[in-house]
Amino acid sequence: MGKMSFFVGAGIGYILGARAGRERYEAIKRGGAKVWENPKVQSGVQKVEAKVGDVARERGSVVTDKVASAVKSKLRGGQTQPPTPPQPQP
Repeated sequence: MGKMSFFVGAGIGYILGARAGRERYEAIKRGGAKVWENPKVQSGVQKVEAKVGDVARERGSVVTDKVASAVKSKLRGGQTQPPTPPQPQP
């Protein structure tokens, strides 16, 4: 009885939600767009975008170097330095 009542309740909720759901969704969407288009919000977004770009430029080479080093290490089988060639015997 527990599973059946859950599914019946979920079905009724879905039907009732679907009737008013689209209108409410559109209202929320309009409200979100209104907030997003607010000049104060856009000013904040531009500041964040600029900061992210600055940090990416500053830290990009460090990250690239670390990734390259890690990849090279994995390709060498975990060795941190390239293997030295054997010395010829006299």
